Amino acid sequence: MSDRNNKIPFDEDNYTHNINRNNERMLDRRGFMKTLAGAAGVFAVSTLPWGAVAAKELMGLGNKEYPNEKIADVKDVKVGDSVKFTFPTEHDSAILIRLSENKYVAYQNACTHLRCPVYWVKDEKEMICPCHHGKFDASTGAPTAGPPRRPLPGIEVEVKDGAIYAVRVKRYEA
Repeated sequence: MSDRNNKIPFDEDNYTHNINRNNERMLDRRGFMKTLAGAAGVFAVSTLPWGAVAAKELMGLGNKEYPNEKIADVKDVKVGDSVKFTFPTEHDSAILIRLSENKYVAYQNACTHLRCPVYWVKDEKEMICPCHHGKFDASTGAPTAGPPRRPLPGIEVEVKDGAIYAVRVKRYEA
């Protein structure tokens, strides 16, 4: 009985005896390239939705809405003063500047050159990046000196009920 269990019940020593090789398809170079091109096409079509989402985000068509966040009370920010805050997330440093009695501007607080922090210099009425001496116009966020070529991303602010709120991040326009 043990002799019977240790022996292979077939004449062959492998388990491929039941494959009918007569109907097996031969894959030549042309067939391989057709299969490869078909697989690449399927992959490309399957990634189109993600590409569309990325393109929409990069083109600025997807304006994300964030909850309004209180920055400060109007009475606490004097003309020419600045306030640091975070928006839209706690990891995104930003700065609010009161340019005149009724004009407030806010920007993300990272230089567009190498993401160093940008500081408001009240006496010079400029925003300065100390890393490479980049300067930005406080009214527009546009670079005025140094290596930065793009403006600082702006943050829309609203004044209501005696407080200043961050509303949304403005998209960069080329």
